Amino acid sequence: MAHDWTVGTKDKKGIKQDEEYAILVGLVQQLQTEEEVKEYLDELEFLALTAGAKTRKRFIQKLNHPDKRTFVGKGKLEEIKEYIDGREEISMVIFDDDLSGKQVNILEEFLKVKIIDRSTLILDIFASRAQTAQAKTQVELAQLQYLLPRLRGLWTHLERQRGGIGMRGPGEKEIETDRRIVRDKISLLKKKLEKIDQQNMTQRKQRGSMIRVALVGYTNVGKSTLMNLLSKSEVFAENKLFATLDTTVRKVVIDRMPFLLSDTVGFIRKLPHHLVESFKSTLDEVRESDILLHVVDVAHPLHEDHVRTVNSTLKELGALDKPTLLVFNKIDLYREQNYDDLLTEEGKREIEEGLLGNLHYMFDQECMFISAATNENVGALKMKLQQMVHEQYMIRYPYKAKEW
Repeated sequence: MAHDWTVGTKDKKGIKQDEEYAILVGLVQQLQTEEEVKEYLDELEFLALTAGAKTRKRFIQKLNHPDKRTFVGKGKLEEIKEYIDGREEISMVIFDDDLSGKQVNILEEFLKVKIIDRSTLILDIFASRAQTAQAKTQVELAQLQYLLPRLRGLWTHLERQRGGIGMRGPGEKEIETDRRIVRDKISLLKKKLEKIDQQNMTQRKQRGSMIRVALVGYTNVGKSTLMNLLSKSEVFAENKLFATLDTTVRKVVIDRMPFLLSDTVGFIRKLPHHLVESFKSTLDEVRESDILLHVVDVAHPLHEDHVRTVNSTLKELGALDKPTLLVFNKIDLYREQNYDDLLTEEGKREIEEGLLGNLHYMFDQECMFISAATNENVGALKMKLQQMVHEQYMIRYPYKAKEW
């Protein structure tokens, strides 16, 4: 089968793994603008960098629908090939949408480099980040579920053996065998996950009558940094997508009032459906929480779109109606990007009050600005969080609330 889940293993002409270079390809389809697609490719470039590949060039084409065979049009494909042919260091082309197995084979045959789509790239990053048995099992399950419908297209030797009606012959038997192996493996992984889920459920029950707060948000918005601030612990945090994959739970005490705080995997646009399905057990922390702290990178130009993406995933998880505080992080970076030296402090306050009011109106949720990096307004966040936790104790465990 002409398919490889890893981004950094097939080196071209001696190029080392950490020196891989890629081309990005995106389509401006119906109901999309070129600006939107450029933003998607910015995110795709960050994903590629997280996986270990540097971007050399981007190609964007306007098409109502992707070409069934080559995704892009014939002329654009020739343009991409011409660019690759003159540059030996390029080892892959990454497409911003999912490709069929047939498309992958046709493109690899024509361009003579590795072809990767957005879902494969995200799955590869998840595979490299997975640490626990649960996360590794979830990623493997998602990979196999993604692979199963693409098996026929990925069997290049079948094309050469194509015969009469139904393609009778040994090739068909082999692919059916592979399908059965993949299905059996999927079934086995699902049973393994069920067992892990039961163990995790037992652990959650043993935590006793404590209010649970879950940090949610788009990937790379500063959830882990905020987790470290609130819990005074050292949770891994870095400026890469999906730095946190396994759920981390810490006990936090604010003014003698204890609660459980969990940091969860970040969400992203176009997150592969199978990945969401596989990670639903990890996201049980979100489903079973009493309060959500929805962290947003206010300095990102698409922060409003990020809020909608996360809310859409929360809705899918059945967790959108929980008490939620929208925490707009990185306000220091926002000022750095948007204010000049001539703006007065009063002018800055007016701008931020207006922005906060608009965000509150837009999402109909309580909002606040903070900077986890500089500790700005974190004290106010703790006070607000304490108030929300206390309210939940009064509803769920009123006898506990009397202890403080």
